[in-house]
Amino acid sequence: MNLEITQVAIIGAGPSGAIAAALLNQKGIDVIVLEKATFPRFSIGESLLPACMESIRAAGMLDAVNNAGFQFKNGAAFNRQGRYISFDFTDKFSPGIGTTFQVQRGTFDKVLADDAERQGVTIRYQHEIASVDLDGPKPCLTVKNEKGEAYALEAEFILDASGFGRVLPRLLNLETPSCLPPRQAIFTHIVDHIDDEQYDREKILISVHPENQDVWYWLIPFSNGTCSFGIVGEPAFFERYPDNHIDAIRQLASEEPRLAVLLANAEYPNPSGQIGGYSANVSTLATDKFALLGNAGEFLDPVFSSGVTIAMKSAELAVDVLSRQLMGEDVDWTTAYEQPLLKGIDTFRCYVEGWYKGTLQDVIFYPNPDAKIKQMICSILAGYAWDEDNPYVKEPVRRLKTLATICAE
Repeated sequence: MNLEITQVAIIGAGPSGAIAAALLNQKGIDVIVLEKATFPRFSIGESLLPACMESIRAAGMLDAVNNAGFQFKNGAAFNRQGRYISFDFTDKFSPGIGTTFQVQRGTFDKVLADDAERQGVTIRYQHEIASVDLDGPKPCLTVKNEKGEAYALEAEFILDASGFGRVLPRLLNLETPSCLPPRQAIFTHIVDHIDDEQYDREKILISVHPENQDVWYWLIPFSNGTCSFGIVGEPAFFERYPDNHIDAIRQLASEEPRLAVLLANAEYPNPSGQIGGYSANVSTLATDKFALLGNAGEFLDPVFSSGVTIAMKSAELAVDVLSRQLMGEDVDWTTAYEQPLLKGIDTFRCYVEGWYKGTLQDVIFYPNPDAKIKQMICSILAGYAWDEDNPYVKEPVRRLKTLATICAE
């Protein structure tokens, strides 16, 4: 079996892999990206957060994304029992970019990967990881190429950006149960035919089921007259609906009054998708030989579109620590990578849990919010969950609990 050598091997060419590869390449570090699929390929997670754009800019990919024709996004809207609330991401507490895009992920991921290649990164498509060996002085991957031929790739470090594939957690037995209850999502892409002048295509619309506050809908408009449309709930909830997911999605759309009007003329020409038990965790995020990026390490819930943001932030943090290690510095991956990354993840987790408990919904739908506090909440919804100048990031659990109590009263 042939042996190849690189400084850094990256598993997966999705957003975290492409961003990490570009950032390493900027530093003159040799990197090879191994991607199991061919691009474009479908992936869920189509509504980005403005904080993503900071990572995209750092990776030198801002022009490529801005010029790709994606649907402009400036905020998020929430709908519950006839009450409509919107957040303008430019009116936020934290500094930084305040707008982003809603994207078909197949196209978006290819834009990032193509731009990484333009910058000089090597990406090998249809190359699948068969095994990993961490016992030697350097990590070594066994890889099968598009012809099924195996070769060994030795690297000084491995970044796992495999997303839901979770390659290293699976091969190294790192997976642990999530603290979040199991939930399920069913979804499809529709031709929406929305002609309501009050509908804002520049915002994701999150709607709450009228009878079940822990069941919610996403409606993500794209620039070509289509939308990603999905529903999230506990698995038992969907048992009362048709086995055919398109029929179930249609029925669920009719049960929420505002969506019933918006989607009255919608067409459902595409197959449905389903993901379940998607919340995940691991026993360790990094050692001196590997680090897990984004969903490969932890995935919370799709409700606030945090997945791509966490993926890109993890890429930035990991590259910073890794570049120091490769220069001979003795780094502690727990304090330098894992703990800073988990700060933002824990903030998102607090808000995810608050959403399903109803406490965050009480905050979001409060009729007379304090303008400054709304800006602080807006910053988190915009992805700036690492900004500890924001009191609702610095102490998320206590602050949200106190605020929810005030709003409920």
